[in-house]
Amino acid sequence: MSEIDVKTTRNRLEKLLAELTQANNGAEQGSAIVDLDQSRVGRLSRMDALQNQAISQTAMINRVQQIQQVKSAIKRIDTSEYGICLDCEEPINPRRLDHNPAAPLCIRCAALAEKQ
Repeated sequence: MSEIDVKTTRNRLEKLLAELTQANNGAEQGSAIVDLDQSRVGRLSRMDALQNQAISQTAMINRVQQIQQVKSAIKRIDTSEYGICLDCEEPINPRRLDHNPAAPLCIRCAALAEKQ
């Protein structure tokens, strides 16, 4: 990648990292422990709260994984390995990186990984 592309991509990744980190920090309240006192909250309301808690926890896990992928992509930029598939070591299509700048695999290797 050219120097301008790397700078632009790094800026995109750093902005994405900041957004994900901020969203993750704000989501901690939604995954708090649900109160078990059924005299204060009805059974259906408690079930809704448990479901919302599970959704919030899953979203938080996904954000943590995305944060790790973005940090890894920034590290690959720093080591001049960005844009190279981690499995087959072939260049990743620039359109794929434009769509997902943190993509660690080329489309072929990503498809193979999904099948496993």
